[in-house]
Amino acid sequence: MQKLVRQLAWFIAVGCAAAATHWLVVVAVVSAGGLAPLAANVVGWLVAFCVSFAGHFQLTFKHHKAPVARAARRFFAVSALGFAVNELAYAWLLRATNLPYDILLALILIAIAGMTFILGRLWAFRHKS
Repeated sequence: MQKLVRQLAWFIAVGCAAAATHWLVVVAVVSAGGLAPLAANVVGWLVAFCVSFAGHFQLTFKHHKAPVARAARRFFAVSALGFAVNELAYAWLLRATNLPYDILLALILIAIAGMTFILGRLWAFRHKS
């Protein structure tokens, strides 16, 4: 049980760092680069993926001892699935609400985190095939 609590703590820390990176990149690209929020979201996800994979591989799921190449491929699949849900929800919410793009993105990033933990723990970083 203590191992799971420690793993959840690392997941939250790494996830917060990746989500903050994602959000900051999107806001910077929209503000400075003039890119539309949906397009900027792709850039933010790609940068945040690097932060997320490195942190989860080295900290959250290190005891799983998964081979790095396989873990990277699997986690990319998990992350891409989460991003697809993120982008679809983001596109819909940008049209359906009057909330600012940055607030919507923050809410979506929080909502996707649970799915990422479960799939990362049970599949992406699992040592056994």
